[in-house]
Amino acid sequence: MRRKNGYMLIVLIAVLLISACGSNSGGNSGSNSGTSAGGNAADENTGKEMVRLEMTAWGDPQVAGVYKEVIANFNTKYAGRIQADIQIIPNSDYDTKLTTIIAGNETPDIAQMESATLAFPLAEEGKFLDLRPFIENDPDLNIEDLAPLHGYYSDNGELFGLNSERETFMLFYNVDMFEEAGLPMPPVSPSDAWTWDEFVDVAKSLTIDQNGNNAHSPNFDPQRIKQYGVDFGKWWGLWGNFIYSNEGDFVSEDGTQFALTEPEATEALQKLADLINVHHVAPSPTQSKSLPGGVNSLKTKKVAMLMDGNWMNLQFGNSGMNYNVAPLPKLKKPVTMVVSGMFTIFKDTEHPEEAWELLKSFVNTESVFELVRTGNWLPSMRDWYTEPELLERWTNNEYHPSGYEGVLETMLNHSVPTPTAYVKNFNRMMELVTPALDKVWLGEQTAEEAMKSIADEVAKVGIGRRDVKM
Repeated sequence: MRRKNGYMLIVLIAVLLISACGSNSGGNSGSNSGTSAGGNAADENTGKEMVRLEMTAWGDPQVAGVYKEVIANFNTKYAGRIQADIQIIPNSDYDTKLTTIIAGNETPDIAQMESATLAFPLAEEGKFLDLRPFIENDPDLNIEDLAPLHGYYSDNGELFGLNSERETFMLFYNVDMFEEAGLPMPPVSPSDAWTWDEFVDVAKSLTIDQNGNNAHSPNFDPQRIKQYGVDFGKWWGLWGNFIYSNEGDFVSEDGTQFALTEPEATEALQKLADLINVHHVAPSPTQSKSLPGGVNSLKTKKVAMLMDGNWMNLQFGNSGMNYNVAPLPKLKKPVTMVVSGMFTIFKDTEHPEEAWELLKSFVNTESVFELVRTGNWLPSMRDWYTEPELLERWTNNEYHPSGYEGVLETMLNHSVPTPTAYVKNFNRMMELVTPALDKVWLGEQTAEEAMKSIADEVAKVGIGRRDVKM
């Protein structure tokens, strides 16, 4: 479905971001060439030393292809002076492989990093260069050029990683299923986003049993559902949006307490679980196994709505189905999290200035335009939101339907940073939280019971909070 009212989207988002500016105080392994990791070598034509850079990253085939194209263009631009090589490592093996590379004294010059895993421990060990001086001395890039939530800072205030992309969350829906049910489409503006009760009411209307009864009917049979109103991921990236929407958090403001035991958090988690076990409008983890999943669940009309991340636009846009998007339903306020990987420069590099030029190529929206155009990423550069011609280039296509203007409005004016940016020992915390929540999704425990049952163990992993400067 192509985006409608494109000009209005351009004007709206430009105004929103300008306003926001004033208010803000896994793929296949392989490499792009056979060059060796960082160092120098004499160029046969000029006799000058050739600077060689090594980079590691992860990505599916589309992302890997774009990365390799960026490297090829960089090498063409700096032919005879700099030769860059990228190693694409499967996401599932990335941390292990990179740790091995570093331990073998073959540290790359640049690495893509995940904030929830290795990035902060390595930053705390002083492994990365502070990128602030590079930005301050760069004639072509100012910190104001970057879109909101631009990077990751260490406890001592160093900017050690620039966002490789921005990814946010939204509601995907099958337009035909809404029309067949005689329902109005979800609100586009986050200020008009469904309340939770409104959302549940719509989900009930779209949940149908084998006899044709919807979930409002007294004759509805929850044991024989043929069409669900909604589905959602059971990972922190999805349910975390509703913690924040209910004015909760993962840790207390002073960083000393596990905050998922607090009423704001347990209420949000319970409301999600009730979609499965009380209202019967969403499949349980067990029931999900019999569904096509993701885009195909909506395309086959097994599910009417899906709460997921913007990276799903690529699959939806390619599906040929009549879909649209809208902001997530809200509890106390509209919210979306912004999650992102990052690019870092290791302090061991022999060529920091050249490494900086390469890093800039990867945060340059023009360089990675195909990932932005197809809905996989959101732009890193601010002008791609404010300049009408640039905004038109990446949003006027089947990967950005008409409701996308509300998604961008939510991201620009109602976003919060990923908890991995400020919650210390986040992954170790989630190793306890995730299995505890499995019992909640299955209806075996309440959210309050599950979170309180692990509170002592979470305290042992070491709770803490960083000052978020994103």
